[in-house]
Amino acid sequence: MAVGIGAAIVALVMLGLAAGLVYCFMGTKRWRRSPPPSEEFRGEYYAPRLPMTPPPPNLSPAPAITGGTFAYDDLAEATGRFSDANLLGQGGFGHVYRGTVGGREVAIKKLQAGGGQGDREFRAEVEIISRVHHKNLVSLVGYCLYGEQRLLVYEYVPNKTLEFHLHGTGSGRPTLDWPRRWRIAVGSAKGLAYLHEDCYPKIIHRDIKAANILLDYHYEPKVADFGLAKYQAAEVTPVSTRVIGTFGYLAPEYAATGKISDRSDVFSFGVMLLELITGRKPIMASSEFQSVALVSWARPLLTRAVEEENYDDLIDPRLETDYDAHDMARLVACAAAAVRQTARCRPRMSQIVRYLEGELSVEDLNAGVVPGQSAVQRSGGGTTDRISRLGRVREHRDRDRHRHGVRDQRSHQRGRGRHGRGGGRAGAAVLRQARGRLHREDEPAHHRQTHPEFVVRSCTSAY
Repeated sequence: MAVGIGAAIVALVMLGLAAGLVYCFMGTKRWRRSPPPSEEFRGEYYAPRLPMTPPPPNLSPAPAITGGTFAYDDLAEATGRFSDANLLGQGGFGHVYRGTVGGREVAIKKLQAGGGQGDREFRAEVEIISRVHHKNLVSLVGYCLYGEQRLLVYEYVPNKTLEFHLHGTGSGRPTLDWPRRWRIAVGSAKGLAYLHEDCYPKIIHRDIKAANILLDYHYEPKVADFGLAKYQAAEVTPVSTRVIGTFGYLAPEYAATGKISDRSDVFSFGVMLLELITGRKPIMASSEFQSVALVSWARPLLTRAVEEENYDDLIDPRLETDYDAHDMARLVACAAAAVRQTARCRPRMSQIVRYLEGELSVEDLNAGVVPGQSAVQRSGGGTTDRISRLGRVREHRDRDRHRHGVRDQRSHQRGRGRHGRGGGRAGAAVLRQARGRLHREDEPAHHRQTHPEFVVRSCTSAY
């Protein structure tokens, strides 16, 4: 009897355990099959195929970061909520709108929200423009940070850009006359020289082009758009950076290596001078499928203009003969020097300004020398350095001539004693070889490049 009761109890316990295990197993299986509440929430409200609820119109975004000298709502109201009717232009990092704040007409640059590159551009512009003050540079009125929004407020320059007046489409637009072109060239050079040589550390603009030269109603130029600008702390050390700029204006060393210096800005300025001289765009369509750079097209014409004073094929035909020949020659000389292939052979912007104003000779402009300073220290290849190199070449030439002459005499004497005429012919061959080397030393640089043992870089040529 007792054995039967014990067996019954054991059976009940075992049955209960089995039932519990089955219940747990089924519950776990159901839990795995059901999606978590977060996934259900995300699928219902934020699936990529479902549109998000649009924000209420005309409401400012909730700020994560605020600051600056202007409120976002004030700038939005000044531009008609950033209306297309007030759009002045647009670029790679944002749009520029016209507006009125506190009774003052301003240009408001709104960077693309949330763009890391745009944010870096904003920081660069605020930091750089806030510390530069020159009549040929656009001045910063203020700025605004509001959430992801980044806005810059500039003085308003009313007469559009140099690109518009040189290359803009539309009938009835008057030709940009020579006095205005000259004023634009000199004023832009002064603004750029200020960035390079009156700011410490020097500021490299990195995007000099006709579209970034703003004009007032008197055609006084103002260099704008410092979003790509870089500091160059050392005097001769180039800055390594990503290659960002505009095709047709990029200096060859910058495009090839990513290293930029103030001489890279000089090259871009030279391209802009060529636009003023020729009236052509920096990239020209040579055929339906091919384009050619203005610099490549202009180089042989610049050579002819500098050597023969023949500007007929270079000057904008729209000018006809309405230009000052003396000033045109100076502008052509500056353009030819500025677009040289090698960065160290280009003049500084201050030299270009002084030459345009008649305070510097063309010899000093082409040599890349700041008067009163060592060419070795400042230009790395100017007049002083070149004279020293020429002196060393003459010393080596005289020494080689003496050494080879003595060696030839000895060989000639030994040849006559041992081999008769054969030795004399061998000595003459040595002499001819020596003369050949000396002859190649006296050859022009462009001929000397064909000989592997003579690779000489010189700044004395046009490019």
